[in-house]
Amino acid sequence: MSAMSKTQHVCKHVIETPGGVVASQHRLAAEAGAEVLRAGGDAVDAAVATSFTIGVLEPWMSGPAGGGAAVHWRADTGEAVAINFGMRSPKGLNVGDYPLSGDGKAGDLFPWERVVDDRNVQGATAIAVPGTVDGLGQAHARWGRMPWADLLAPAIAHAREGMLVDWYAALLIASVARNLAQDADAAALFLDDGIWPKGSGWTAIPDNRLEQGAMADTLDALAKGGARSFYSGDIAQALAGDVQAKGGCLSTEDLAGYRAWMGRAQPVPYRDAMFHVMPGLTAGPTFARVVEQLSDQDLSTPAQAYPAYAGALARAYAERLGKMGDTGEIPEAPGCTTHFSVVDRAGNMVAHTQTLLSIFGSRVVSPSTGLLMNNGIMWFDPEQGKPNSLAPNKSCLMNVCPIVGTQGTRSFALGASGGRKIVSAVSQLASFITDTGMDIGAAFHAPRIDVSSGTGVIADETLPPEVLSAIETVLPVQTTRRTVLPYAFACPAGVMRDGAINTGCTEIMSPWGDTALEETA
Repeated sequence: MSAMSKTQHVCKHVIETPGGVVASQHRLAAEAGAEVLRAGGDAVDAAVATSFTIGVLEPWMSGPAGGGAAVHWRADTGEAVAINFGMRSPKGLNVGDYPLSGDGKAGDLFPWERVVDDRNVQGATAIAVPGTVDGLGQAHARWGRMPWADLLAPAIAHAREGMLVDWYAALLIASVARNLAQDADAAALFLDDGIWPKGSGWTAIPDNRLEQGAMADTLDALAKGGARSFYSGDIAQALAGDVQAKGGCLSTEDLAGYRAWMGRAQPVPYRDAMFHVMPGLTAGPTFARVVEQLSDQDLSTPAQAYPAYAGALARAYAERLGKMGDTGEIPEAPGCTTHFSVVDRAGNMVAHTQTLLSIFGSRVVSPSTGLLMNNGIMWFDPEQGKPNSLAPNKSCLMNVCPIVGTQGTRSFALGASGGRKIVSAVSQLASFITDTGMDIGAAFHAPRIDVSSGTGVIADETLPPEVLSAIETVLPVQTTRRTVLPYAFACPAGVMRDGAINTGCTEIMSPWGDTALEETA
């Protein structure tokens, strides 16, 4: 029986403004993006500042050494552009270095067969070629107004000061303290005495900060050298050298050869709306399949809508698992992803998702750069002969699902963190907005279901009994609360523009997530 309070009610206030809005999983990162908007920057400029800042303030969720994807909407042309900056396996990767152990399923995000010593999950052998910086660099080169160095300045300042370890940060560090202790540099950054998670104890005002000077130096060099300086020169040599010294195979050649993909977003018509999603090896095609199934269904009441969501999601997942290679039942494990959305006063939008994959990625810190490294190799199935089997120089299959939608006078940018839970959340939020006319605040506060476990539906227990019974006619149902941690549902962030008025909201249970506004006259 749950010990959670039955009388506590959590909500987030939504403010309307003609100015720009940044919705992010960390309030200070949202503020960094909003400050760029105040200085006259484009939504893309704000996205660059938000991305690098959140990499400092949520280093276990994402950062320059990760990957992801984004959808950009240009209000003047009505153009939707997708950028896939997903990670790739190194060219020198040897599949023979990842033998199956025969000990059953791995215990992290994916139910692959366990590899000896979890070499695909943790440690330098789990590190893939990062793509986030090139994705941001290409977007900035195409649409940015402000100098690149100015956009990295907030992240550099936060890194010089060091991220404040409050109760929430301490809790997340504690969740993987044993793993972090296995890498001396990760232990030095996140642990006290190599054992205890850094934290503020029970004091009301925390005063403990991470030592992020090396990261600040790397960001400073990146600010001066431009986005491609991450992939060649001193930064690239330091990253590759550190990874290889710890047993990985990331090389300077891998970094120099990396290029994010930029192209037309996939248009997905839905009733009188249009969604623009990521094509390719992402959850975009799965989202498209969900809304295709919903397009001819009556969703006018919750008792009709939620069973329809459950059925459409279940079928779309089954097709994804069979065709894209991301197969099997999902264990409950924390994901390591962040999403933010931006709209500027002209109506340009960015839906941006970035990740290290697992929480704290590979649990390896590059000492020369101060960056926490990804564990993108875990995205591949270590068994050979599958669509998503591990191989050298191969793109990772991602669960990210940033979207931009338009309907009448309204447009919106959505996305979420939460691994396979992401597409369930984004699909429902998109339907709430387009099928029921909800604004961004109402959509984010509405109860959701999740259909990603492969065993049935996880439903918000605040749904009415008649709705839960209706879902039961489609799939078995388990109910749960929306809580701060662990998240039973994905953690979204979104912005909306209705006419000339902008709004934004983040997951109501996230203690750090928030929106920040551009000041208006």
